Amino acid sequence: MLILLPPSEGKTAPRRGKPLDLATLTAPALNPMRERVLAALVTLCSGDPATAAAVLEVPRSQLHLVSLNAAVRTAPTARADEVYAGVLYDALGLATLSSAARRRATARVRIMSSLFGALAPNDRIPAYRLSGDAALPGLGTVAGVWRDSLGPVLTELVGDGLLVDLRSGMYAAFWRPTGLPRVATVRVLHEVGGKRQVVSHFNKATKGRIVRALLEDGANPRTPARLAEVLRDLGWTVEETPAKGTVQLDVVATDL
Repeated sequence: MLILLPPSEGKTAPRRGKPLDLATLTAPALNPMRERVLAALVTLCSGDPATAAAVLEVPRSQLHLVSLNAAVRTAPTARADEVYAGVLYDALGLATLSSAARRRATARVRIMSSLFGALAPNDRIPAYRLSGDAALPGLGTVAGVWRDSLGPVLTELVGDGLLVDLRSGMYAAFWRPTGLPRVATVRVLHEVGGKRQVVSHFNKATKGRIVRALLEDGANPRTPARLAEVLRDLGWTVEETPAKGTVQLDVVATDL
């Protein structure tokens, strides 16, 4: 089983640690493209801060994020699961998993990244600001940049197992798992008074809890149907719906 997660816009900047070393990251096949994206981002952010902020759609009140990008090669690094912050990652709590669950996370979880393509939780990275819908001068949109590179890497990682795709729509555009025989997407629906809706904050928190439970449980389902069974055993209400070559699992919850 391979679980794909979106990154977080909010990040915790490491205070100490070695600078970025692409050679230490998982998926070395991505390093040539990682280098190209890094070079484009650093070049952009080493120039006029206001211009870089406009290109990256960074508020003028947050120009420090431009400086953060300019120093990305020399800034301290930490594990990706310590750098990414926000609702999903708070609920997932990778740092507080058991030792066995953390080993599973290293093998089974990959985080989409506009700057690095795909990361394992233990890959060491600096904090940065680059949204999934950004476009960089000379490269174009980051989604387009990563689309061809990610396909072979992620397909090999999945192998003949199950892909569990928890990415948001923005990061789903980085790679479409067409042709894979076993793909499950997960949508969280909040039900109140018989009516169901997707609530962003609740969706992210529940997905984090689901991944945490799967990693602690240790189950390694190989089909969407078996994943649905595992989630039900773990206490969730799950409905299965075939959708465009994948199986969508709707997790229905009533409590926040």
